[in-house]
Amino acid sequence: MAIDLMSVAGWMKDFATQIHDNADLLTDLDREIGDADHGANMDRGMRAVIDLDPSTFPSAADYLKKVGMTLVSTVGGASGPLYGTFFLRVGTAWPDVENPDLVGLALRAGLDGIIQRGKAAIGEKTLVDALSPALDEFDANAGDGMGTALQAAAVACAAGRDATIPLVARKGRASYLGERSAGHQDPGATSMTMLIEAASRTLS
Repeated sequence: MAIDLMSVAGWMKDFATQIHDNADLLTDLDREIGDADHGANMDRGMRAVIDLDPSTFPSAADYLKKVGMTLVSTVGGASGPLYGTFFLRVGTAWPDVENPDLVGLALRAGLDGIIQRGKAAIGEKTLVDALSPALDEFDANAGDGMGTALQAAAVACAAGRDATIPLVARKGRASYLGERSAGHQDPGATSMTMLIEAASRTLS
């Protein structure tokens, strides 16, 4: 597995395509429990990311940090700061060698950044409910190689996404609905699953 600059740029292109193709779905999910803008906001941000020229960056780490800054400046609502922080932290820790354990640490740094920024924990119906179990599975399978680890992470991320449906939201706009937020899939957990599934396709 190569974790060079162009591979990471391919990951972002795949993620941007998934966001664009599913923008209406993300907005519909957000309409149920949020501001009905997650799809449009993420699509705008990822279009700006795709406009970046990867060849102008000295490393994948620098590119990922720029991705984070771009999302902070172009994505509205809570998603911009959360996804922006994720990529800034991932970029800061991204390794320059092909080592699944080090990639796992970089992704974990991104999760920690989201938790610190959003003050969210498992079980509160946020993207943390998808990303946290995904990274647990990545770590558990890292010894079998990047492809196996990312595939396991993608499966766990999707399961975490689906597990948000019965939860009562404790963070963000959805928390204002109280018990009425139960029965709806979290849009942030949905877009996060698209990100990890894109990684499994492009970085394996």
